[in-house]
Amino acid sequence: MQEDTPDFEDDDDFDRPSKSQLKRDMTALQKLGEDLLALPESRWEPLALPEILYDALRHAKKITNFEGKRRQMQYIGKLMRKIDPEPVREAVAAFKLGHASDSLRLHQSERWRELLLADDAALQQFIDGHVDVDIQQLRNLVRAARKDAANEPEKRSGRAYRELFQFIKASEPAADTDE
Repeated sequence: MQEDTPDFEDDDDFDRPSKSQLKRDMTALQKLGEDLLALPESRWEPLALPEILYDALRHAKKITNFEGKRRQMQYIGKLMRKIDPEPVREAVAAFKLGHASDSLRLHQSERWRELLLADDAALQQFIDGHVDVDIQQLRNLVRAARKDAANEPEKRSGRAYRELFQFIKASEPAADTDE
């Protein structure tokens, strides 16, 4: 009796990645190239990229046509195949993480401003958490911002309101380094 399963030779090409996997890898490299393009040019220098890739990235920044940009990104993806992508991935991740922490810090400052304007107890909490803050200046800014908000409740963009935010934002990194 003969079985329906074919005999596989040792020299068959099943040890290579599939065509679909190769395409997924190339698409991932193209996406990494797009992320690299989003970085400032000063972040490209430490990566020691080939000059041809630098030129392709600079050229892509100038292209405004959709189809032209798409084709340039495919070219960048092709060039990315010739380099080690790990340092690029790490640089992109570090850049995104930096933006996320900056954004988080701004949201935290915004929350503090809202709390300080809403409640006197929050003022003492802020002072307790930020020992090196100028208490008198903080109280004056809170008082002035509350006064602005009482005069124009629908408008939340008075001078004191903005100055309070800047004061809080400036005091936040000092609190992060003390921890």
